Amino acid sequence: MTSHSLVTLHDVRVLRCAPDGPPLDGEQAALDLIGDALGQGAEVVAVPVERVADEFFRLRSGVAGAVMQKFVNYRLRLAIVGDVSRHVEESTALRDFLHETNRGGHIWFVPSQDELAAKLRPGE
Repeated sequence: MTSHSLVTLHDVRVLRCAPDGPPLDGEQAALDLIGDALGQGAEVVAVPVERVADEFFRLRSGVAGAVMQKFVNYRLRLAIVGDVSRHVEESTALRDFLHETNRGGHIWFVPSQDELAAKLRPGE
């Protein structure tokens, strides 16, 4: 069984996913995480980049869109935590997509847990 930890950052309940769990590779994986988060009262799901399938970063695959739409539908925020530079170097479209996504309030790509905490700080 994959272990997750529930933490509170700036009064926001965050489900931190373990790096060794099943990959975030489609709608069912997203629904599994959403179920875990809702069951624990989390508002944000933080997934280590190691758990995100490579297909997610290939925008043409549709995996990112399907996963992100599930989180938006359930009104949960998703944070992909870790270094995505390898993927960004391979795709200008992905770089632009991540930039726009990070400007919003639902889906974020952050390099560290500290950066996620900063995003959740009131007034940010």
